Amino acid sequence: MHTFDPWPWQVVGPLIAGVMSSLLLIGKRFGLSSNLRTMCSIAGANRFSDYFKMDWKSQSWNLVFVLGTIAGGAVARFALLKPGPVIINPKTALRLRAWGIDDAGTSFAPDILFGPEAWSNPAALAFLLIGGVLVGFGTRWANGCTSGHAISGLSAFQWPSLIAVAGFLLGGLIVAHLILPLLIPLL
Repeated sequence: MHTFDPWPWQVVGPLIAGVMSSLLLIGKRFGLSSNLRTMCSIAGANRFSDYFKMDWKSQSWNLVFVLGTIAGGAVARFALLKPGPVIINPKTALRLRAWGIDDAGTSFAPDILFGPEAWSNPAALAFLLIGGVLVGFGTRWANGCTSGHAISGLSAFQWPSLIAVAGFLLGGLIVAHLILPLLIPLL
């Protein structure tokens, strides 16, 4: 049971804008999914697919960014979280409880999907595996992830990023409101 006080938008917005402006000025593009390609190239995937044939050393700065993201997550988890419930909309908590997610509003990730019992539940494992494959496929097909398109692409006024972000949002709404209610009871 943890909660934290998010930083105000007046602080976070300018910080994100400053990082993006700096990256644009030095000719770099931000996106976490591109790091998977870089790591696969480093590991030798370029021997099996032309997609991974790239100068990964030119992207090493982005790997440092990923390490910073991991470190930032660790600091947020271990230094900034305070005991208490996760604050979500009461209607959302009721709907999730109706689907059998009993810890709605008490944890960031429901145990039924991400806890120890998920590793022994074939349906939960299948959901996670299929979801991961779909996210990976979608990221590759859209030529970037939500952070890359929504933050970097939109800040550079890229029309394909606007289309991708609209697709991400529409897909998320469809899954959350139409597909998830059908799948959760199967757990």
